[in-house]
Amino acid sequence: MAAENGTDLMGGDLVFRQDLQFYDENIPCLAACPVHTNAGMYVAAIADGKDELAYLTARLPNPFASVCGRVCAAPCEDACRRGEIDRPIAIRALKRFVTEKFGPETGNGEVWKQVAAPPAEERPESVAIIGGGPAGLAAAHDLRRLGYQVTVYEATGQLGGMMLLGIPEYRLDRTLLANEIKVIVDLGVDVHLNTKLGRDVTLAELRDRHDALFVAIGATLGRGLDIEGHEADGVVRAIEFLINANQGFQVDVGERVVVIGGGDVAMDAARTALRAAEYEEKALAAYSKSEERAAVAEALDAARTARRASESEVPAAYEEAEERATMTEAMDVARTAARTGAHHITVMTLESEEEMPASEFEIEEAVHEGIVFVNRRGPARIVTENGKVAGLETIKVLSVFDGEGRFNPTFDQEDRLILDADTVILAIGQAIDVDALGADGPELSPRRTIQVGADSLATSVPMVWAGGDAARGPRTLIDAIADGRKAAAEMHRAFGGAVEERKPGTMVQLQQFHRLDDIYDRIGRVDVPTLPTDRRVGLAEVETGFTPDQARCEAKRCLRCFANILLDTSICVLCALCADVCPLDLIDLVPSEEVAPGLPAGTALTLDETSCIRCALCIERCPTDALSMGLWTGVGVPA
Repeated sequence: MAAENGTDLMGGDLVFRQDLQFYDENIPCLAACPVHTNAGMYVAAIADGKDELAYLTARLPNPFASVCGRVCAAPCEDACRRGEIDRPIAIRALKRFVTEKFGPETGNGEVWKQVAAPPAEERPESVAIIGGGPAGLAAAHDLRRLGYQVTVYEATGQLGGMMLLGIPEYRLDRTLLANEIKVIVDLGVDVHLNTKLGRDVTLAELRDRHDALFVAIGATLGRGLDIEGHEADGVVRAIEFLINANQGFQVDVGERVVVIGGGDVAMDAARTALRAAEYEEKALAAYSKSEERAAVAEALDAARTARRASESEVPAAYEEAEERATMTEAMDVARTAARTGAHHITVMTLESEEEMPASEFEIEEAVHEGIVFVNRRGPARIVTENGKVAGLETIKVLSVFDGEGRFNPTFDQEDRLILDADTVILAIGQAIDVDALGADGPELSPRRTIQVGADSLATSVPMVWAGGDAARGPRTLIDAIADGRKAAAEMHRAFGGAVEERKPGTMVQLQQFHRLDDIYDRIGRVDVPTLPTDRRVGLAEVETGFTPDQARCEAKRCLRCFANILLDTSICVLCALCADVCPLDLIDLVPSEEVAPGLPAGTALTLDETSCIRCALCIERCPTDALSMGLWTGVGVPA
């Protein structure tokens, strides 16, 4: 039970202050979030109809709240205590609900400035951010708000990193992403596009130009597979396949595609391959607009101008231009027709369905779209014909992990199966471009990532920090954002700025309690709305978001773990009436030595927090008022 360990209760609304550790950890969704978003608070605010407060709570620690409302891996949901009862709260979808009302994608206001205002004062120090992905842009956001002069060097022609190049368009709308990036750039960030480290600029040059550097170049190289046939035409690496598709380059795949891998990248590659026709058509349309149609438009304009000058002189020129326009349209139709038709997509994984590392939602969506899974098989060789992929020979997996839980697969070499394929996509890992760092770059780890301090993100080179996939290896979007914010704080500290490690929390005693309905455990999770499978054409977002009624219904399932049952040990008489009245039998009186060895002999009152629904019946039953309900505030909540 959340006892006060001897801390006296104070009068008034503010009950007491103490170290955050217990209460942070006692709110599992908050503890699980790498940027410490107070998810419980914004979910409760939605349930109470306070949507703007919910948005500000979600936006406060996360400059990409709108993006994360669509594509976050949602570790908060994995930790959600409601999952102990039935299914966790749909926290990510609820974040989307409020960002759609108040985020920069709405285009109708700047609510975000209430928690992320531009800098009040300018500082003279200059910081270079190498890489315009989530880690780099999160660092740029925080550093600009602190007043630093920030320059982002991005290797490609657009900011966004793997949010743009790795996450498919049907999961993350590009206009939304552009709007959220614009908010950061508009804080006063200088941007240099098409500036690749190691090609257009060196680390040494940037160290000469700037006072500090943050290296966030991502992990944009795919890992290969050293098996027979791996060099055949039709073998592609997943990350490179996704980057090409999302950049509008040609993404040729055949009718039969096998994806090797069981993570989220494999799911993205499989679902993108299913939409290869749409990606190709988008690329062709862009090419047509910039080449063929530009020429046709020029010819038509010239003909129309000439006709106005002397109608009798130009009928041939005008007719020729019209014919070219008609031919262009016909070619577009033909190309579209040639690239329609369903592909047969198979995902082959070493893991069983239960062991797959991909998120449950991504797997479900892939299944809904007709993608076939072949589990517990490993790649043996790529079957080729005339230098091209013709299939994948697989072997049975006996186990994926050893007795100590380490990745160490074993196989039955006699059990073999060939999967027909004309394209094999390898989704088996990513690597960073270490050559770009140069000879004078920072030290590397044994994993061939940039070696950094576990807490500081500092590299072996003075005033150079690194984070995101470049330092940690491939991780989630929210992990990259957390690294960017951490690096910004560490840089600020290095320049003599004050960084508050832990904001003091405050416990506010509640006189009224939110109480769940008696049938709370029979109210199931509201499934996140998606497009029907037969309407998933083109690159439209598959998820459509909650309606207000759906959002309120889902948010009301929250157990509100940020509310705590408090015990004043000085007036507790250990009568056990609280234990008697608890509807879930979560309160016990036990010998103190069972709680912790070495405690003085006595009796301890314990509460199982994992299933407590904060019904407050124990508080109402307590004859001495030793129990009370407290709300832990000050952690991730807007002032």
